[in-house]
Amino acid sequence: MGRWTDRLAELGIPLPEVVTPVAAYVPAVRTGSLVFTAGQIPMVSGSPAGLGKVGAEVSAEEAQRCARICALNALAAVDSLVGLDSIVRVVKVVGFVASAEGFTGQPGVVNGASELLGEVFGEAGQHARSAVGVAELPLGVPVEVELVVEVE
Repeated sequence: MGRWTDRLAELGIPLPEVVTPVAAYVPAVRTGSLVFTAGQIPMVSGSPAGLGKVGAEVSAEEAQRCARICALNALAAVDSLVGLDSIVRVVKVVGFVASAEGFTGQPGVVNGASELLGEVFGEAGQHARSAVGVAELPLGVPVEVELVVEVE
């Protein structure tokens, strides 16, 4: 174990299994010192943790919890490729929020991912970010998150 896996254990947060891709892609790719994850949806034990649009069927708070799950799934993808403890810092987070008409709280939803990364990585978890409202997401989930991390 190392710095980040120890930190997850301290927080009592288990790293999930890597989510099986739902189409023709891989969960994460490394180029040089960067790892890019595919967009991760809030899958738990093979099923979506939530369905629907934020601001209609899904509350902002529920969506924020889903964003946290997405970030954990993205960390699992990084771990499976290079090992979690090779992460130097989180560089960028992109969050997509399936939004009902008039919903403008995308940044608050994506905070679910950003706050988890801050808990785990501290200063190394501070990142650039985009939070984008979209009409639909795969399988009808409310949130999708992708990460870019720098590794050793």
